[in-house]
Amino acid sequence: MYQKFDDVGGPAHGAARVRLLRREMARLGVAGFLVPRADEYQNEYVSPDAELLLWLTGFSGSSGLAAVLCAKAALFVDGRYTLQAADQTDPSAFTVVKSTETKPSDWLAANLAESDKLGYDPRLHTMSDVEGLAKALAKIGAHLTPLADNPVSGLWVVDRPPSPSAPVISQPVALAGRTSAEKIAAIQNDLNNARQNAAVITALDSIAWLFNIRGADLPHTPFVLSHAIVPAQGQAALFIAGAKLSHAMRAALADVAAIHEPAAFPDALAALGMQRASVRLDPARTSKWIADCLVSSGAGVSEGEDPCVAPKAKKNAAEIAGACAAHKRDGVAMVRFLAWLDATGSSGEVDEIGAAQRLEAFRRESPELREISFDTISGAGPHGAIVHYRVTYSTNRKLEPDSLFLIDSGGQYVDGTTDITRTVAIGRPSAEMRWHFTLVLKGHIAIATARFPKGTRGCDLDAFARRALWDAGLDYDHGTGHGVGSYLSVHEGPQGLSKRASAALEPGMIVSNEPGYYREGAYGIRIENLLLVNEPEAVQGGERPMMAFETLTLAPIDRRLVDPDLMSDAEIGWLNCYHARVECELGGLLEGDVAREWLRKACTPVQQ
Repeated sequence: MYQKFDDVGGPAHGAARVRLLRREMARLGVAGFLVPRADEYQNEYVSPDAELLLWLTGFSGSSGLAAVLCAKAALFVDGRYTLQAADQTDPSAFTVVKSTETKPSDWLAANLAESDKLGYDPRLHTMSDVEGLAKALAKIGAHLTPLADNPVSGLWVVDRPPSPSAPVISQPVALAGRTSAEKIAAIQNDLNNARQNAAVITALDSIAWLFNIRGADLPHTPFVLSHAIVPAQGQAALFIAGAKLSHAMRAALADVAAIHEPAAFPDALAALGMQRASVRLDPARTSKWIADCLVSSGAGVSEGEDPCVAPKAKKNAAEIAGACAAHKRDGVAMVRFLAWLDATGSSGEVDEIGAAQRLEAFRRESPELREISFDTISGAGPHGAIVHYRVTYSTNRKLEPDSLFLIDSGGQYVDGTTDITRTVAIGRPSAEMRWHFTLVLKGHIAIATARFPKGTRGCDLDAFARRALWDAGLDYDHGTGHGVGSYLSVHEGPQGLSKRASAALEPGMIVSNEPGYYREGAYGIRIENLLLVNEPEAVQGGERPMMAFETLTLAPIDRRLVDPDLMSDAEIGWLNCYHARVECELGGLLEGDVAREWLRKACTPVQQ
């Protein structure tokens, strides 16, 4: 099995480890220290040996920041993790702060004194983060102080996992759509047009995409820990542990890049300084340490977006075909799972772990599956209200009659990444459950059917998903959608659907559509499909071509939770057409399977 259910984190060691950190802070002469959930690559996911925030606080979520001062400490998390953080941390050691309500910079400015030094590890913070924080502290006369050695890393000496060493594999051009040489040439053209001498690439998804490589250094995400430098002229350089490269893989990469060990990376940055090079760095994705190395050695830093981000986000024809194929396979697994759940879910014998394992087993029947794309969120009853709930052996809950079950999962297939959430009625749902579910469904349909002109941003569409909930005085504390990669990260920028998603949506981008509603202590509801942004098309009688979404995900939505009286004819029409398409595309792949008849019934049209 790809997923493990061991208990991770918890409040047991938080207070003792904070005391140790404060001793180190006193020795270093700083009034505080910042511990982000990050590594030197600034990736969303980190390897087990880089989980410094988890080690210090006990919080195991994928996003967070701890600020430890001499007399108090705070853990900042967003709306996805407020319940989890409160459960996993010691309240005597950490105050959990909702970052959407109180910015870390505001909290620090209120709790630091003039002339205080706030320590940080420049390898673990982006240029943008440091710049914003430094400005906020300057207003009160406090100072950010980079530390050469991370005190938390120095304290973590017992039971620290080894660094990952998974082998590197190639992503075939038939699936990638473009050769690595073509991608590098396009980026070099971009650099030359911008009159820049080089770009330092630090984002692991960008490196995997650029060199058409995949790995397994991080859980559920096919990345290889590495850095890269792409010059405007000449050969690119890839800094990667040579032990991960087979002779064939090294030979293939040598055609497009000079291969170096990671230890050579600082000298390569210094060499750019000696050349007085103008180097592009993405301030949102590059550590402050890299910028400092370049500036101190004489290079000029030119801030700009990672040159891989835009072309990686706009999928080419091969990647789109791969995504469609992956979603069909994933749809078959989901139908088999939902049919099994419908037959056994009310028995009182199915629990959250058993459900996650059964779904993974159905996915693993596909030879194209390489991993799951994230730990399955398998939430029964009140656990469904914890947005990023991770079931463990100690929290495992059985599915109970007349309740809701939320399962959010995905697969990493060799040709595409999937992410789907379904909320399922276990037994007979209440009228309230059906009401809340239908409001969420109306928002999901509003996004799925949206038409929008060139230049429309995700933040322009986010409210479409919330309208029905807002009318009822309800909302949810997470974005409506995120970008998704092509056998890369399940979370990919710059595209998204949220109040903060400022990137314009462009043809070829893939985003999730996942509005929700969460009643703490009772149940959670989320309906998620992945969408492809289509090319603009003329609208009959219109004046401007409009883009639209194509739904990629194929799996029934639980009709038992739908209240048709709350829906318009157009909304019911969309649901029925979607189900007809699901049955048409998956039915032939399920011939002879017991799930085939279940699919037919699950896709029966809803009547007004």
